[in-house]
Amino acid sequence: MRSELGNSQIDLMLLAVLEAGPSHGYGVIVALRERSSGTFDLPEGTVYPALHRLEAAGLVASSRTTVSGRQRRTYMLTSRGRQALARRREDWRRTANGVHAVLSATQ
Repeated sequence: MRSELGNSQIDLMLLAVLEAGPSHGYGVIVALRERSSGTFDLPEGTVYPALHRLEAAGLVASSRTTVSGRQRRTYMLTSRGRQALARRREDWRRTANGVHAVLSATQ
């Protein structure tokens, strides 16, 4: 299903996952897969560039920690990220409702 998703949908889902609290990249991947019942099992090569894009936009911040001797980057929403999530969530609802209306219409 990844090929059907654009950056804006991926970004929206990543922001929503991080709304629950800070997480390292692999934790974001697992949460996305679990929340979607396996529908969105995105590879690292999709998720990490998206997290970096969100960080560059100021919507996500990250910090480095060491766990069991391994460096790990933890991502969290910024206040700008929370505001963007609220706007994007509402935009998505309007879009989904519009698509649903078109698909449900009888001729």
